[in-house]
Amino acid sequence: MRQLSIYTGMAFAAMVLLLPGCVSNKKYRSLQANYEEMRAKEQELNRRYQEAQQQLSSANTRVTSLEDQIASERANVKSLQEALNQCLTSSNQGNVNIAKLVDEINASNRYIQHLVNTKNKSDSLNMVLTNRLTRSLSREEMRDVDVQVLKGVVYISLSDNMLYKSGSYEISERAGETLSKIAKIIMDYSDYEVLVEGNTDNVPISQRNIRNNWDLSVLRGSSVVQALQNDYGVDPKRLTAAGRGEYNPIASNDTESGRTRNRRTQIIITPKLDQFMELIDKAPENGAATGSESTPSDTTAVSPIRQ
Repeated sequence: MRQLSIYTGMAFAAMVLLLPGCVSNKKYRSLQANYEEMRAKEQELNRRYQEAQQQLSSANTRVTSLEDQIASERANVKSLQEALNQCLTSSNQGNVNIAKLVDEINASNRYIQHLVNTKNKSDSLNMVLTNRLTRSLSREEMRDVDVQVLKGVVYISLSDNMLYKSGSYEISERAGETLSKIAKIIMDYSDYEVLVEGNTDNVPISQRNIRNNWDLSVLRGSSVVQALQNDYGVDPKRLTAAGRGEYNPIASNDTESGRTRNRRTQIIITPKLDQFMELIDKAPENGAATGSESTPSDTTAVSPIRQ
């Protein structure tokens, strides 16, 4: 474009020099007008050229920016793909862990159901035992015997007046028939252990050979244990004698009727401890972890001699 302008100017200058002598003024003015028109067109073309150059430069800048954005987006897509792949890998591992957890939960549920079924069976046996015992006792005996099932354990509570001679730990004659019926039930349920527990009121004992109510309660429990063993043939390995003195009352010691209720001997019939622990330790398939803690709630004095 610049070269065109130079050539045009040179040609026009040559014509100006030659024309005065060769052409008329009219033609000179016509040529002058043509020159001005061509020059105006040249300027317009130069202006458009400059604008086109600016637009091209701006377009190149935008292209470069877009290329940078495309490169950035490609890098972002690559990063997202890698993150997605990692998530998919983690998800697969998570699915494996969830499946294992579900297996362990199912195993735990099976074990819990096993314990529930065993407990229900034990409760049913306890009720049968209780019903058999109560049906075997006469109405007169039932005045001195109370039979209950509490938390899966059978409690047979015998009054002090029926069991022992007054102020003594020796078994009375009238207690024999009742103890024989209890012994028969105990022998029929050979998978149960028997704890015989003496209890007293809070009135101090005043006998030379008995130091206090602790002694009296243990001696009374031991007397019943030995009667069950020696007179009625109960296996002594199943028997334990214990005493709780005045420290396990079921009524107030402020009244005579309350003290009478507290003077009692309880025969407590429970599943054998080793069988119970075997049940607890028996884990289901797939190894569901279980555990339990127990805290002794009351103090019990146990006879050092296990009959």
